[in-house]
Amino acid sequence: MQVFNSLTRRNEELKPLEGNEIRLYTCGPTVYNFAHIGNFRAYAFEDILRRVVQFDGMKIRQVMNLTDVDDKTIRGANAAGVALTDYTKTYKDAFFADLKKLNIQPAEVYPAATDHIPEMISLVSKLIEKGVAYKSDDGSVYFNVRKFPGYGKLAHIDFDHQQTGARCAADEYDKENVGDFALWKAWEESDGPVGWDSPWGRGRPGWHIECSAMSMKYLGETFDLHTGGIDNLFPHHENEIAQAEAATGKPFVKTWMHCAHLRVNGEKMSKSAGNFFTLRDLIEKGYTGREIRYVLINAHYRQGLNFAFSALEDARKALARIDACVERATDGEAPDWAKAHLDDFTAAVNDDLNMPKAFAALFELVRDTNAHGGGSVLGVFKRMDEVLGVIFFGKAEKAEVPAEIQALLDQRAEARKAKNWAESDRLRDEIAAAGWLVKDSREGQSVTKKA
Repeated sequence: MQVFNSLTRRNEELKPLEGNEIRLYTCGPTVYNFAHIGNFRAYAFEDILRRVVQFDGMKIRQVMNLTDVDDKTIRGANAAGVALTDYTKTYKDAFFADLKKLNIQPAEVYPAATDHIPEMISLVSKLIEKGVAYKSDDGSVYFNVRKFPGYGKLAHIDFDHQQTGARCAADEYDKENVGDFALWKAWEESDGPVGWDSPWGRGRPGWHIECSAMSMKYLGETFDLHTGGIDNLFPHHENEIAQAEAATGKPFVKTWMHCAHLRVNGEKMSKSAGNFFTLRDLIEKGYTGREIRYVLINAHYRQGLNFAFSALEDARKALARIDACVERATDGEAPDWAKAHLDDFTAAVNDDLNMPKAFAALFELVRDTNAHGGGSVLGVFKRMDEVLGVIFFGKAEKAEVPAEIQALLDQRAEARKAKNWAESDRLRDEIAAAGWLVKDSREGQSVTKKA
């Protein structure tokens, strides 16, 4: 499996550092609102990545954080006049419900930042001991980027040609401003009841330290793979590297992968432009999670994705075409032409998740299956869907065939062999009356339970 490593800016083989398990950290949601489709573009990409790792026979341990304390969540909770935990719970629950609608496989661990404050305090203390962090007059603690020689290696920053600021206190800040960033933020009145005691006084962690602390707790000081949207590359992921490697003296992550932005009708998504959509907005408009997933994954993750309602309509038609074909598919040894399409699909997903080519292989399978009037290709469709997660097999799955129905099928096979078409039709009707549908193809007859 070849993937593009943002750190080295070249394609590299993705293989486990230890054993047969890929350890993956994915930046999860900041739970201050319902996740929008731009967020789910990243989560869908990471789901495809996870599925391809398993498709290739490797194991995976995925950790996805839940940012439930930062500038946005505190501001939202205080504005609503509710406790931070109550405020964020609404959006955590909604996030998990949305994942199910999009058929996104669950991660092995979903650590919440508020449950890991001791680990963050410990990491900050270590950075102070190492001499790369310092306490300011107000009780906040900052990371000194000039004390870490490797700073900028992920974003390929040239310090001599960058604006440098003394400090960046906000969790999210101007990407042109390379400055010392907050590891621990001293409590201030606008924080209200949100705060924890620390060796530097009451306060709360900065956003960047959260991911470094939680990823190393669950995946180790050095692990295989870290992903996120391209907007996280700098400063967030750059800061994660600095914190972790300054503390441990070890490489933090071997491979970094980032997906490009999603745009709506060619424009940046924003509420002011009227093109800001959450998943539930699209569901309310009559689209299904399967159709939305189809659109989100049907592009290369490193290319911008233009989301439009016409794309959802196209997805609906494409899925209907796939469904109709799958209904004609049967179990059994796949013919060589179907195996060739699976080989093309496998090559595509292992070529840096080339989903356009993977979908091309799927539709070539659909075309040839239709041309052959069906075929024993159900296993090929199922194998492809281990990655895609969009194919519906409800009508194609074979229920256990009762002995009396199988006896009628055997009689009908003999009647057809003898070209006794009247008897064949009579047996078909009898089988149908018992609640089973018979389909004929070049490979023979198959039977499915009526819905």
